Amino acid sequence: MPTSRRGDAPPVVSSAHLAAGASPALSEVEFGLILAGHGFNRWMVRCMAAAGRPGMSPTEILILHTVRHRDRPKRLADILLVLDIEDTHVATYAIRKLEEAGLVATGRAGKEKVVSATEAGSALCGAYAEVRERLLAEALRASGPSEEQLSAVAQLLRTLSGFYDQAARAAATL
Repeated sequence: MPTSRRGDAPPVVSSAHLAAGASPALSEVEFGLILAGHGFNRWMVRCMAAAGRPGMSPTEILILHTVRHRDRPKRLADILLVLDIEDTHVATYAIRKLEEAGLVATGRAGKEKVVSATEAGSALCGAYAEVRERLLAEALRASGPSEEQLSAVAQLLRTLSGFYDQAARAAATL
């Protein structure tokens, strides 16, 4: 088994057969992404429950925050693009649930569907932000990575997403 940059310790991976290839570090990153993705989804759901709205899915939460962003209505196509959602039905189902809950309103701008946050949706986003600040941001500020380190990680994740998207397009042609 390959070793990591940390010396003789093997890389921390979920699939040793993938770590045996040309980039064991990539397998470490992928395992980190798995853990971070699940942890982030769990966090969003529990934070939203603590903010007063239990039972929302991660997709509903992401769409609500996206729609609330800058207090401007968003086109369905823009929501799909920003959140990198391929299946329109996933987003339209989540939007329908948010609308039934009174958190968003839908309308039309020409031929396109637009979605905007209602007062209740904006208030819920505010409550979520308060819980996030108290439970997560303060803890990170006290003993976590610096703002500069977090920004560098965010840039790296966006860069990696481009590599994965390109590889997915190539794999679709095989």
